Parts: sequence; structure tokens; C-alpha cells
Amino acid sequence: MNNDKISTMADVARKIGVSPMTVSRAFKPGSPVNKETRDAILKAAEELGYVFHATASNLRSQKTDFIAVTIPSINNANFADTVGGLSDVLNARGFQILLGYTNYDMDEEERLIEGLLRRKPQAVVVTGSKHTSRARKLLENAGVPVIETWDVPADPIGYFVGFSNADAVRGMVDHFVAAGYRRIAFVGGETSRDARGSDRRLGFIQALHDHGLDASRLIDAGAPPISMREGANAMARLLHQYPDTDAVICVSDLSAFGALTECQRLGVQVPGRIAIGGFGDYEIGGISVPSLTTINVGARQIGEQTGRLVLDLLDGRCTNHITITPELVVRDSSD
Repeated sequence: MNNDKISTMADVARKIGVSPMTVSRAFKPGSPVNKETRDAILKAAEELGYVFHATASNLRSQKTDFIAVTIPSINNANFADTVGGLSDVLNARGFQILLGYTNYDMDEEERLIEGLLRRKPQAVVVTGSKHTSRARKLLENAGVPVIETWDVPADPIGYFVGFSNADAVRGMVDHFVAAGYRRIAFVGGETSRDARGSDRRLGFIQALHDHGLDASRLIDAGAPPISMREGANAMARLLHQYPDTDAVICVSDLSAFGALTECQRLGVQVPGRIAIGGFGDYEIGGISVPSLTTINVGARQIGEQTGRLVLDLLDGRCTNHITITPELVVRDSSD
């Protein structure tokens, strides 16, 4: 072989005695080419140093091999698990993820959606159901399956795989009330940048009202994503403003761990003096001392279910919305 010559699909086809179209099909996932012919093509391609140009093939067919995905945070273990589950399902069919990071900014999400749609993805997966009006219009006119995740939209754009953040927190409130707590506070969620956090805060307020309890113990912990340090600072403010508080529910496990650490620094016993609950079932909540009561939303399950839904939609199978049921995980930080 002349090392100065770049091998082409036609070279592989001539070597095997098949058409260039057969060579192209042999390189694609789920190839209809029989195994003997495909093996011969792949062997010839290796000998010739030919690399299949998937991008050029996709341009000719007006199809790509990627799914566009937006997430609000790249350092959040829950969202990482969701993307991991989604990727595993899609990779098995030869699809790749093109990931966009919104940083909890709906305007940034709008820009990302516009840019991602220019690349003609096979489907679009977005986190949450709150979008700018223009982003929503872009998704409605995308011409490909659209799946909203991590929420139960009142008016879905296409399909969703998610859960009610408000209902999940209501379940934790019910647990605390049943355990005898009455002066319960909430840390985080008071921001337009995090619709899911705001829904959790709203669920907390509604649940306390349903129990006939005061729902005014609300502490803002800052803009998302809320860190452990911000959780600690919020707990310090809570104990100063409402010193008789006997339980607190935090918008995430990270903020709950910060709150727990602040209690330990101040000599406030958990759960003897105050109970703490988090959200998300992060690894840190399971190994902290005491371990954190939390809510497991099935982050990886959301990704896997979304991946299967995408494939079903692309295969033309009729599907339904998928509602995930979060699990209350009771640990040592509450009685």
C-alpha cells in the first residue's frame, strides 16, 4: 500500500468485491450486512488503514448519530448518574450524547438548545420543564422527539421521565411530623434559577399547611448549585433566627451535610436536638455521621428510562410518559 495515499470506501469495496454502499452499511450499528461479508469488510478496512467517515455519511442521509442533552450542573452526582444511565442505553445502539451545560440559567439553556438543534440531533433531552418561551417554541418545532426529565410538566412539550419534586418533599414532611417534630424549617430553593428546588420548597410549605403547622421557617441558601459551605452558613442563620427549630429539610444532600457539620461545630446534637433531612441520596449522605435521612429519586433510573424512551420513539413505537416514584430513605439524622 502507498503510504502517501489515503484509502477510501471505494478502495475497500474493490478489495472485497462489493459496492461502496455495502461497505457503508457494514460500519453502521445494527448493520443488515451478513456477518461473513461484514467481517471481510472490516478486515480489509484495517489492512488498508481506512477509517469510516460517519459525519460525511450522516450529512448525505440527513441523519446524525447523537442525542442532544442539557443538564444544569456538571459537578452534581445525581445529574452525572442520569447522564451515565442515558449514555449506557444509547451507546448500545451506536448513539452518542452531545452534552450542554446550562448552569441553572434558562437563557443559557435557550442558547444551547438553538445551537444543538442546528446540528440536527435525533432527539433532545432537557432537564426540567421550565424554559424560556423561545426555548419552548424551538423544542416544539424541533421535528425530533423531545423528552423533559427530572420533573412532571403541567404541559409537556413532548414526553417526560420524572417525578414531582413537591410531592417528594411532602413525603419527608409527613415522616418528620409522624416522628413528633413540629417546628420544621426548610433550607434553600428560594430562587428562580432552580425550578426543582423551588418546587421542593413549595411542597414543604403546602405539606406543613396541610398538617396545620407554621411554614414560615424558610432560609435562603443562595443561588444553585448550593454548596456544603452555603448549607453550613444557612444552618447558622436558621439556629440564630429560629432557635427552637426541631427539624430542618434541606434542598439537597450537599446543603444538608453542610448543615450537619455546622451543628457539630456548634455542639448541637443531631438528631437529639434537631433532625436533618436532605434530598438526592448522594454518597456523602450515606457515610456521614450521623447518616442523613434523604430522598432517593432514582437518578440513574431516570437516565436509563429516558434512553429506552428515546429509542422507542426513534423506532416508531407508541410510548407514554414515565413517572418515577422517589423513595424516602430514613437514616440516623432523624428519629
